[in-house]
Amino acid sequence: MRGSVRLTVAILLLVVVLVFGLVVGRQILSSGEQKTAAPELSDIRTYVYEKGRPLSDFELVNEQGEPVTAESLKGHWTFAFVGYTNCPDICPATLAQLRQTDKLLGGELPRPWYLLVSADPEHDTPEKLREYLAFFGEDFHGLTGDLDTLRELAKSLGAVFMHRQVDDRLLVDHSGHLALLNPDGEMIALMQPPHKPEQLARAFREIYQWSAARRDISGG
Repeated sequence: MRGSVRLTVAILLLVVVLVFGLVVGRQILSSGEQKTAAPELSDIRTYVYEKGRPLSDFELVNEQGEPVTAESLKGHWTFAFVGYTNCPDICPATLAQLRQTDKLLGGELPRPWYLLVSADPEHDTPEKLREYLAFFGEDFHGLTGDLDTLRELAKSLGAVFMHRQVDDRLLVDHSGHLALLNPDGEMIALMQPPHKPEQLARAFREIYQWSAARRDISGG
């Protein structure tokens, strides 16, 4: 009789341990899923990809005339924008907003690059880019070079641009959104206009924290 009671108690204890283990396991998995779920930022017109999207292969030059490839964009976060130096309104306004965004980022966040991908390489020489971007800050960079290569890069950033002549003047129509690139050189988010520095800073902070939490969970 006593042996039967002991066996019953042992079985009950084993069941309790198993149930407790399942509950804890589910909580851990649920916590992990919450941490790895991409942040919901549609209220500030930011759309985050669960998995980064690779850019097209390219060989271009930066504002210093140095060769740049997709590999050059790895190792740091980057806000990328398609535009041109002769743009009368959208481009200087967007770059000014990015300069304000940079000032809002706290010391706990990595300093991103801000990259202008030229939609007008005929006029946007490295010298012109260097002179233009120097006004905004040392972390502002530019890419120029072959027109078709720039089109493909813009496409992989979710952007388009086109040229048209109006009264012997070249006008360039282009997308106005920002693409955020992660340290793997992949597009991880799109940020639609109108751009506001406080919202851009918030989006970058939440995406960075989400990315860091995901790396911790995966052990990467």
